[in-house]
Formats: sequence, C-alpha cells, structure tokens
Amino acid sequence: MTDDAVPDLRASDADRERVAEVLRDALAEGRLDMAEFEERLDATYRARTYGELAPITRDLPVGGAAATPPVPLGKEPGAGGSWAGRIVGGEGSSTGAVAVMSGFRRRGRWTVPRKFTCFTFWGGGEIDLREADFADREVEIDCYAIMGGVEIVVPPGVEVVVRGVGIMGGFDQREEGVPGDPGAPRVIVTGFAFWGGVGVERKAPRAERRREKLRGGDERRELDGSRHDPLGGLHGPHRRERHRDAD
Repeated sequence: MTDDAVPDLRASDADRERVAEVLRDALAEGRLDMAEFEERLDATYRARTYGELAPITRDLPVGGAAATPPVPLGKEPGAGGSWAGRIVGGEGSSTGAVAVMSGFRRRGRWTVPRKFTCFTFWGGGEIDLREADFADREVEIDCYAIMGGVEIVVPPGVEVVVRGVGIMGGFDQREEGVPGDPGAPRVIVTGFAFWGGVGVERKAPRAERRREKLRGGDERRELDGSRHDPLGGLHGPHRRERHRDAD
C-alpha cells in the first residue's frame, strides 16, 4: 500500500468516534466554540474516508492523529508485532477527563500522556489502552472516584502497578504482578476512591478477538464438514434404498 492510497481508505465507525472524541476535548478546553464543534461533528459523521476525516482535527493539538489508519491485523503487540511502534513520545491526545453525574470514555487510537488525571462524581469513566499509543515507557493514570467508578482496560503484555487508596471503596489489584512483555509500557494506577472504585481489566485487542472468533468459526465449519453419513450422505428414499442394499 502506498502513502498516496491512504486518504482513499474507507473509515470505520470507530475512526469517526475517535475524531468526535478529539472534538469534544477541544470544546471542553475552549479551542472550539459550540458552532464550530457542531459543524465539525456533523462533518465527522458524514465522512467516508481518512482523507475526509484528517482535515477536521488538523488544527487541533493531536495534529490529525485521530484519523490515523488502524494497525493492520497481525501487527499489533501480542500477535507478532513490536511495542516499540506504540511508544511514540511527545504529548498525549488528552491529559484528563471529568465526569460529574455523567460519563467519559477514552478508547481507540489515542496517545496516553505521561500522566492522565481523571475525576468522577456520581459518574463513570472508561479508559481503554488496548489500541492506544504511549507518550513514554512508563505512564501514570491518576483516578479520583467519589461515589463513582473508573474502568481501565489494558492489553496483554502491559505491566500494571496499583497504588491507589480506597475508603469505603477500592482499587482492583488483580492484574498487578503480571510480568510485562520486553519493551512493553508500564502503567501505574494511583489516586483515591471514596464510596467508589477503580477497576483494572486485561483484555485482548479487538482485532485479535475478532481473529479468534473467525478462527473458531472456521474450526466449527471444519468439524461439521468432517461429520459424514455412514451411508454415503444419501437421504430420503435413496438412503432407504441404499440401506436395503446393505442388508
């Protein structure tokens, strides 16, 4: 595939949602007013290719990174790829998130900063790192959950360290202590939870899970094909006739 062909690639719903998330952050930070936000959001959901998505965030801090084509299947870490391409340096796509009686979500292709701070009050948040890039080899996610919760999803191979404090709440430590892959990022989860919780869950990237699902379907089809009729696969009257011949 040549670079000239990339703008013509069809964008997915996930690609459009990543651009929409960048626009929401820009609105919250005052980089866009409401009229600009609504205009660009409408253009985002009407876009069909990467070439149409890229200009929407070109003048925002991410520099259009939200419209970057996804990693080809089989090249992500854990499937024969390398973590080196995911530790990109520079600044993160966003440095924090707030949910007050609401929710937030960071997922898809985004860059995790060296320190990401989030706060939830009577709300919830999701921080999904499975397809993310990392600004550094070690990143810190600082969570404050007051009568709310935060769910952090990490891919296999990432080392997790949990240092948060909970009062009538807690930080999930089940994924702590699992050795990381060579060169993989280290994610430190810190903060404070009061009548709330911060969960950490390890899941395979969506592309890998899709491959496993397809592989399972192929295996089932192969198994079904291996089942043969003891009378040669004949049915109905032909089968009965064959049965009489056998007698």
